[in-house]
Amino acid sequence: MSSGGKTYARAGGGLNLKRSLAGGFLLLVVVAALLAPWLAPYGQAEIVTDAYAPWSSGHWLGGDQLGRDFFSRLLFGLRNALAMAIAITALSLTTGGALGILAAAAGGWVDGLLARLVDILMALPALIFALMLLAIFGTGVAQMILIIAALDATRVFRLARTLGMREAARDYVEAARLRGERLWWIMGREILPNMMWPLLAEGGMRFAFVFLTISTLSFLGLGLQPPAADLGSMVRETAALIGYGDFTPLIPAALIAAVALAVNLLLDGLAEAERG
Repeated sequence: MSSGGKTYARAGGGLNLKRSLAGGFLLLVVVAALLAPWLAPYGQAEIVTDAYAPWSSGHWLGGDQLGRDFFSRLLFGLRNALAMAIAITALSLTTGGALGILAAAAGGWVDGLLARLVDILMALPALIFALMLLAIFGTGVAQMILIIAALDATRVFRLARTLGMREAARDYVEAARLRGERLWWIMGREILPNMMWPLLAEGGMRFAFVFLTISTLSFLGLGLQPPAADLGSMVRETAALIGYGDFTPLIPAALIAAVALAVNLLLDGLAEAERG
C-alpha cells in the first residue's frame, strides 16, 4: 500500500509539473503575441536583409525568401494565428452551444431539423469542405473565420444538445415550464449554468483543433494572405531550406505543435481537478 501510494504520488506530481509547464508556456505565448509589435525588431512585411540570410546578431533567425526578418514574422504570425483561433473558437462555441441548447429545450421539429442539418455537415470531410468554400468565397480573414466557425460549431452542437437533453429532463426544468417561464429564460437560466464547464472544456479542445486547421490552410496557401505573417505559410515559404540542412522552417512547425499540445495538457489537468 505504501509503495503504491508513493508511486501514485510521483505520477501525480509528474502530471502536475507537466500541466504547470504547459500553463507557463501558454502564458508566455500569449504575452509574446500581445507584445509582438513591441518585441519584434522589424515589421512583418519589412524587407531588411538578403533572401534566406543566415542567423546573425541582427537577425536572430535569419531572413525568409524575400529578406524579411524571420523572428519578427514568427512573433506576428503567432499573434495573427492566436487572434483568429480565439475569434473562431468563440464564435463556434457561442453558435453551436446556443443551437444545441435550443434543440434540447424546444424538442420536436426544431430539434429534428437542427440535428439533421448538423448530421449532413458532419458527414462531409471538414478540411476538404473548408477548402471548397474558401475557393468559392475567397480567402479573406472574415471568410475564414465564418467558414471554419460554422464547420466547427457542428461539434459543439452535438455536445451541447446531448448535455442539454439531459438537463432538460430534470425536475427543475419541468418546474420552470410549469411556472410559465419562456423558452429563452429556461435555456439561459436553468440549462446553461449546469453544463457550463463541459462546454468550456470543449471550447478549449476546439481551440487546439482550430489552431491546427488555420495553420494547415495557411500551409496550403488558403490562409492569411501576404504580406500578413502566419505560422503555416512560414513553413511553406521556407521549406526549401530543409534540403540544405537548415532547420529554420521547423521552428514555426514546432511552435504550432507545442501550442496544441500545451492546450491539451492544460485541459486534461483542469478536467481532472474538476472531477476531483
